[in-house]
Amino acid sequence: MTREQFGKWLDTFIEEKGIDLEERFEIEGLSGTNFMTVGIVIDHMKVANAAEQMMIHDRLVRLDFQNQPIVPFLKHLAQAIAI
Repeated sequence: MTREQFGKWLDTFIEEKGIDLEERFEIEGLSGTNFMTVGIVIDHMKVANAAEQMMIHDRLVRLDFQNQPIVPFLKHLAQAIAI
C-alpha cells in the first residue's frame, strides 16, 4: 500500500467510525504535558514509514474486527509523538 493509499484508507476508516478529529489528548512527554488532537495523530500516521503504516493498518483492522474502541489506540500512538 502506498502512502497515498494508506492516507485515503485511513481518512475513510476514521470517517466511517465517526471519530472526531478535534478530540484532544493530554499526554505526558519529556517536556511536560502535551495537548494534541486526534487530527494531529492522524497526520503523523500518514507520514510514517511503510512498515509502521502496515502495522497501524493491521492493528486498526484487528480492533475493528473485534469491535474494540479505536480512540484508545490513537491515544497510545500519541505517546510516540509527545515531546
